[in-house]
Amino acid sequence: MTSFLVRSEDGTPIAFTRTGTGPPVVLVGGGLDDGAENAPLAAALSPWFTVVNYARRGRGASGDTKPYAVERELDDLAALLATVSGPAHLFGASSGGALALRAAAAGLPVARVAVYEVPYLVDPAVRAAWLSYVDELERLLSADRRGDAVAAFMRLAGSGEAEITAARAAPVWPALEALAPTLAYDAACLGDGRVPTTPLTQPVLVATGAADPFFTPAADALTEALPSATRLVLNHPGHVPDPTLLAPLLRDFYLS
Repeated sequence: MTSFLVRSEDGTPIAFTRTGTGPPVVLVGGGLDDGAENAPLAAALSPWFTVVNYARRGRGASGDTKPYAVERELDDLAALLATVSGPAHLFGASSGGALALRAAAAGLPVARVAVYEVPYLVDPAVRAAWLSYVDELERLLSADRRGDAVAAFMRLAGSGEAEITAARAAPVWPALEALAPTLAYDAACLGDGRVPTTPLTQPVLVATGAADPFFTPAADALTEALPSATRLVLNHPGHVPDPTLLAPLLRDFYLS
């Protein structure tokens, strides 16, 4: 595995690793992730693919030119795609899946797109809670209350106060606070939380873990909205997929 930097259109350095050989696949991380979460998947895919795993802007060794715009994240992906030959496949985890779908819809050189548990909001009450969270997040980040912003995100994801208190005392908390501003970037990629209806020409794989009560309806709605989509359920619970289960399924999808 080799580490690189590429410059986005606005000059922002974007850090990425590249491993393996074969058709290119770019991994797009989700909330509070600097690329580390997808590293095991990159290793699992490397026997069949050239895998690019990157830190989205504002994360890890990547820069963060202001002001933020989703279009700049699309420029980041365009710069990464330019480092590999030919159209690349995309894999997007959680909110990274929303960004991957936006990239395909924007006309970037994307071959196939696989997404895992994108948190689209199909229930009106849940969508209202999302919009309230987005407003709260803006207020907290404007006041530089990064820890409270992470706590708000955890509450939205279903964590209780005892779990949040324990997380605040954990060694990883400073790293989460450092990533807190990027929660607003994930929110921007998801917009109002509705399932996108822009038709895609690329084949799309929509995956979830086993019988998740939140992500399953969202994935079903996304599959219905995209005629090019295929639904997949991993026999494994959890918002972070098991790479040993997911990688062979992605291989079959990308190479079919």
